[in-house]
Amino acid sequence: MRKWWAKLTGLVIMVSLLLPEIVLAAGPKAAPLVMVADTRNFTGWEAWWTNLYNESHLYFALLTVAIIPIVGLCFGLLADVVMNWIGIDLKSRDLAEH
Repeated sequence: MRKWWAKLTGLVIMVSLLLPEIVLAAGPKAAPLVMVADTRNFTGWEAWWTNLYNESHLYFALLTVAIIPIVGLCFGLLADVVMNWIGIDLKSRDLAEH
């Protein structure tokens, strides 16, 4: 088992060291990769969101990570209100088994 872990660790180190060489295999004439979103057809918050992605991937990722739980909480509260409105009470539950 120890030999297997040693081989696996060596393989991971070798791949991590050689990966930049594989990426740079196109040579010095290759243009750098630029990741941008097309903002021509967007207005309002969609344009703001795509411009945020184009300007800073870090801010975009942080804002996305912050927004997902907030939206989940809002949807959960809305679902609770709707289920309460149609007569489904999830606060007190009686088991069907006796």
